[in-house]
Amino acid sequence: MLIIPVVCSILALFFAGYLVVWIKKCDLGTPRMQEIFQAIKNGADAFLKRQNKTIGIMAVVLAVVLFSVYALSGKWVLGMQTSLAFLFGAFCSGLSGLIGMWISVRSNVRVASAAQSSFSKALTIALRGGAVSGITIVAMSLLGISGLYFIYTVFGYDPVRIPSLLVGFGFGASLVALFAQLGGGIYTKAADVGADLVGKIEKNIPEDDPRNPAVIADLVGDNVGDCAGRGADLFESTAAENIGAMIIGVALFPYFGINGILFPLVVRGFGLIATIVGLLVAKAKEDDEPLKALNKGYFVTCALAAIAFYFVTMGMLNNVLFFYAGLVGLAASVVFVFVTQYYTEHKYRPVQDIVKASETGHATNIIAGFAVGLECTAATVVTIAAALLASFKLGLMTGLPSGGIYATAVATMGMLSTAAYVLAMDTFGPITDNAGGIVEMSGSSEKARAITDKLDSAGNTTKALTKGYAMGSAALAAFLLFSAYFEEAKLVVVDLARVEVFVAGLIGAMLVFFFSSLAIRAVGKAASKIVEEVRRQFKEDPGLMQGTSTPDYARCVDITTKAALQQMILPGLLAVIIPIAVGVLFKAEAEAGLMMVATIVGVLLATVFNNSGGAWDNAKKYIETGHLGGKGSEAHKAAVTGDTVGDPFKDTAGPSLHVLVKLLGTLSLALVALFV
Repeated sequence: MLIIPVVCSILALFFAGYLVVWIKKCDLGTPRMQEIFQAIKNGADAFLKRQNKTIGIMAVVLAVVLFSVYALSGKWVLGMQTSLAFLFGAFCSGLSGLIGMWISVRSNVRVASAAQSSFSKALTIALRGGAVSGITIVAMSLLGISGLYFIYTVFGYDPVRIPSLLVGFGFGASLVALFAQLGGGIYTKAADVGADLVGKIEKNIPEDDPRNPAVIADLVGDNVGDCAGRGADLFESTAAENIGAMIIGVALFPYFGINGILFPLVVRGFGLIATIVGLLVAKAKEDDEPLKALNKGYFVTCALAAIAFYFVTMGMLNNVLFFYAGLVGLAASVVFVFVTQYYTEHKYRPVQDIVKASETGHATNIIAGFAVGLECTAATVVTIAAALLASFKLGLMTGLPSGGIYATAVATMGMLSTAAYVLAMDTFGPITDNAGGIVEMSGSSEKARAITDKLDSAGNTTKALTKGYAMGSAALAAFLLFSAYFEEAKLVVVDLARVEVFVAGLIGAMLVFFFSSLAIRAVGKAASKIVEEVRRQFKEDPGLMQGTSTPDYARCVDITTKAALQQMILPGLLAVIIPIAVGVLFKAEAEAGLMMVATIVGVLLATVFNNSGGAWDNAKKYIETGHLGGKGSEAHKAAVTGDTVGDPFKDTAGPSLHVLVKLLGTLSLALVALFV
């Protein structure tokens, strides 16, 4: 059965290679466009090189610590296996982020060039650029896990024991994803906030205006945060959830044999093939709306994934109830998309409430936006609860021991079967955002700007939808990892009445809030440095506003890079040190209490951050289209303030919390031998 995910992954990688060749053949645009592209590319490369060096050092140190702790406990072999798998997972996760950024910076200028003549071609380039990232990341995750499984099989390990040995791979992927998402998120929002506060509010110049010294840093941030960070995040998601499902599948080995363990990998392989077909049909006519084409591809992918799910389930598990559980997960992913769309699209009531509140000032805008974030948790909880309960009940109906828990794992697989296409839509956002910036800075035609604005608007929506999808999958995955931890720790119940467990739960809740505080504060500190630098350049060189001087873009890029890398270390280390300390001091049941409470709090707080930030952003953009006085009006200034507050919410703290709740699961699974 390992042949199927391996073959599907290799075919997907060949298709991604074809897309790269196709994209590189597209026109690079005018010399000015290429000059701007080169500046973005150099800035993104410099940041990622320094970030990966920093993360690499921490990963090696942690691998040595892991091995040493196991060795001191007399578990030399397990320590070596866990440490090597950890390093392999960390490497693959870092490589995933690099691939996401590499293709995005090479697609943006080609989208800008295509926008001069064709909306349809510009959309196709942007989506295919995103597809390279999505397909490659999911395929690499499958190949990594399948490859490790095969290696352990060759060395004669019991197939039932192998999934537990893969946990280190998921832990390594989670660790790198956390730092990549933190570092990239701090960078992108520090540059964005700094550019907006001085450019839009103080100098009243447009977004992406070449006179703004922070504009290149802002464009670089879209790549290192939304592409590199999210790439590592989604790689970690697919790896951790596959491994968690495989561990739960071990409990049903007497009934399904090896099929129950390898089922998640096979399903994910066919999901890749469904994504390829969906991408090929996602084309638009010149007068179409971008989301019409993107949604067409998404629903085709969902339909094909559902069909494949049926045949794989019947072939490997021979029980249609597990197929229904997979459909529950697939349906939940669609619901999450629509819930996010309702709370972040300008045509619906929540964003319109923020728009109306902007008429009466900055404070009322902030109050309305935060209220939207708090409100949307209700729909999120109902969706998660319905998915878990429905899939669990379906599993119980099979009459199999652990059938309910395994069915929730199958539901998670159903939700993630479209992960490659969703990631393609996510990367579509920063590619089109960068394309708009290149068009603006290069002085291209109004037609080109209109096309990139249209694509960028859709890109903002797809980024918001992806965050909703990622948050929903994080919730189901966290429950999956929690269940796998129960299996490994041989726990039956978590007694919150025990003082150690209750204290651990409090610590878990505190970790989520403290981590979020550090992430948001980091953006504020880094943004302050950018604001000071941009103000300095405008003050010392009056020619900037007249357009007769060229800003020192590189200085802002360098300041943001240093600030982001410095600020990401503390919250990232706390996310690792605190759960390890709790597990070692209070043991396995207390660690389970920490995971449980931190997961619940983390999912809800991430929902608040993601949707309030997206709603603030789209309220601002709605006003910028000419409503309530348009750009420069008092309502617009209030909306810019709200958007500025929402930036670190939706692009730094929120996405980082997705990774945090899964990191707690993979970390606890990797170190469970030390906690029991």
